[in-house]
Amino acid sequence: MVLSKTASQTDVSVHSTFASRYVRNSLPRFKMPEESIPKEAAYQIINDELMLDGNPRLNLASFVTTWMEPECDKLIMDAINKNYVDMDEYPVTTELQNRCVNMIAHLFNAPLGDSETAVGVGTVGSSEAIMLAGLAFKRKWQNKRKAEGKPYDKPNIVTGANVQVCWEKFARYFEVELKEVKLREGYYVMDPAKAVEMVDENTICVAAILGSTLNGEFEDVKLLNDLLVEKNKETGWDTPIHVDAASGGFIAPFLYPELEWDFRLPLVKSINVSGHKYGLVYAGIGWVIWRNKEDLPEELIFHINYLGADQPTFTLNFSKGSSQVIAQYYQLIRLGYEGYRNVMENCHENAMVLKRGLEKTGRFNIVSKDEGVPLVAFSLKDNKRHNEFEIAEMLRRFGWIVPAYTMPADTQHITVLRVVIREDFSRTLAERLVMDIEKVLHELDTLPARVNAKLAMAEEEHGKNGTVKKTAIETQREITTYWKKYVSDMKTNKKKIC
Repeated sequence: MVLSKTASQTDVSVHSTFASRYVRNSLPRFKMPEESIPKEAAYQIINDELMLDGNPRLNLASFVTTWMEPECDKLIMDAINKNYVDMDEYPVTTELQNRCVNMIAHLFNAPLGDSETAVGVGTVGSSEAIMLAGLAFKRKWQNKRKAEGKPYDKPNIVTGANVQVCWEKFARYFEVELKEVKLREGYYVMDPAKAVEMVDENTICVAAILGSTLNGEFEDVKLLNDLLVEKNKETGWDTPIHVDAASGGFIAPFLYPELEWDFRLPLVKSINVSGHKYGLVYAGIGWVIWRNKEDLPEELIFHINYLGADQPTFTLNFSKGSSQVIAQYYQLIRLGYEGYRNVMENCHENAMVLKRGLEKTGRFNIVSKDEGVPLVAFSLKDNKRHNEFEIAEMLRRFGWIVPAYTMPADTQHITVLRVVIREDFSRTLAERLVMDIEKVLHELDTLPARVNAKLAMAEEEHGKNGTVKKTAIETQREITTYWKKYVSDMKTNKKKIC
């Protein structure tokens, strides 16, 4: 979390059993200690606490890479002390970043000449990349409106309600109205036709998602482009498209090369992608690529010379590590097109193994699509007695971290579980997860219904008193709200115990 809070109020000291070999005094938990302690004690104290973290390999909630080859791990550690922003001091690292930008631009079919250099930058993730792309759209729109003598104080951006929270951050931080296309049951991505209907003269861009966080589905960028081309012709506007390919940008080129979603479409002006997701690099690297130089206003680029030479920079932060940039270059040359295709095909096959295993139980509806990010999103066919939040909570006993969550506006009565298939999630683990889910279901079947029974009794009591009976959706929403609070309270209690 960005905002910190104390995890425990019962003890203000940190204790360690093994560290007592070096130091007997306890350490203050929330204040810097007055005296130094041996390095062995510091290590042991921290190591003991970190044992209570979940296993990253079993964290099936996350899209972020949790395994890399030892050779790349070594490169990362060798560069851990390099500040990427010192371009004049570390020119080779800067060169590697430029190579990555050009490789990714070609992967996304940027219209580059033989000797033309791609326009893009490495970021700390797709959130920063989206902020930069959004700023470029906003500034370009403002410049055009100023030149035409029109108001430029009410920019908006059109997205689906399924966008990641970074889009909401961009809208709030940079004062852009966020116009969301609501979802509907059975259709959990942005409807291109409805999105184009919401476009007006103040729309700086339409954001399409290549790989929804909710169910992994690719939005129809080709249809969006075609509909928007027609609207632009009718209105005289030139509303562009940004593709948020955080999850799908390193998947579509290898699994679905014929799918048109990138710079092959004329209205796509910028694309972001997360190197730390299916780019197969540890957390801390993202990329944003522009179609050409005209799509990135020059006034957004800063030039500094106090590090030894003139250096152009377009980032929200300044200092950052070089390791992830180097790791990304390693993966691109180590795997090549063939290697990435093999990894993505294997992820997709393991997702299908998990999907078939869940279907065989007869207890779940599959919400995700076969074409898209390799993940499986699923919900219970019958959640009258027990629900998805209970399954997620009980799976933690086996070490699995599987998120349960409600869908966005207009579909919030639907609760799903989601398993993200990464490179390090094998077929054996997929089969084992299905077995553990079956164990959880069997155990839940033997337990009395918790919330649902109480709601049913309350509803029956209301009926006797002549009040209106709740609909199935209203009941399900009440159940979902209860369980979200229950799971949150459980996590809070665990932190207090720790």
